[in-house]
Amino acid sequence: MNFVSRKRVIFEILPSHPTRRPRLIFSPFHVPSSQVQRRTMSNSIDQKLAELQKYSACDVSDALLKLQKLPAGTAARAGHLADFTPFSPSIGRNATQPKIIAPASTFKFIPKDDRIPPSAEPVDSHGFPAGTHWVDFAKPGTIAVLEQPANQHCAVLGGIMAVRMKVLGVRGVLVNGRVRDLEEINECKLPVWAKGTSTVGSGAEAKPGARDVPVDVGGVTVSPGDIIFCDPLEGVVAIPQELLDQVLELMPRLVAMDDKVKVAVSQGMSVFDAFKQFRAKV
Repeated sequence: MNFVSRKRVIFEILPSHPTRRPRLIFSPFHVPSSQVQRRTMSNSIDQKLAELQKYSACDVSDALLKLQKLPAGTAARAGHLADFTPFSPSIGRNATQPKIIAPASTFKFIPKDDRIPPSAEPVDSHGFPAGTHWVDFAKPGTIAVLEQPANQHCAVLGGIMAVRMKVLGVRGVLVNGRVRDLEEINECKLPVWAKGTSTVGSGAEAKPGARDVPVDVGGVTVSPGDIIFCDPLEGVVAIPQELLDQVLELMPRLVAMDDKVKVAVSQGMSVFDAFKQFRAKV
């Protein structure tokens, strides 16, 4: 038998049938098409996230302000997730830390005495089966977005949870609520943004209710797969996943127009005239 290798797949050619088409034999090196597709999709999103690194959170919001269609009378939020403070790897806004940009995975906490919400069904994909801990469902390569009930004083993220997420490969955590154990969180170098801090553990008031469901972050809905853009200087923006390509297409045009405006203003032109000349409608 004569074996010919073609793109990591082995073909068998029978000498007694020279015109017969090669019969496909899967070798141990064969890569199923589903894996190739997932790898291609992964490469594609990685390229888009790398492109986003060139811009600021303000640039992203400028694009979303143009792109998002809102009901009449609704205030435009342009993806801005307000009033978050970085607590790790350093505390406070600064320009020395890198941007953290990744798809969202989500956890919804509820008051500890509430029933588990319907959104936690089916339990194997949105809930927490018996004998498991919520943090063990954290997804590598994502920014975990935690929604905590309003007006609670406990923390829903502490040092042990942060270490576990770091080990699992989580890129960062955005807590719409409180965190604690700042020394431990800083030691593990997991990027963490939150609304505030506490000394009290989550068991005092909260419990995990659901995962991989849309969550409310200060009036902005964040769904699993949306892109979370944590800018250490400017703040945090959520990009709806269905608008990512449009944001990437529009931002360079908006930035280029503003660059021309800044040059003109620095050379003495009035802002009104610079806007009129260089800010075209898009």
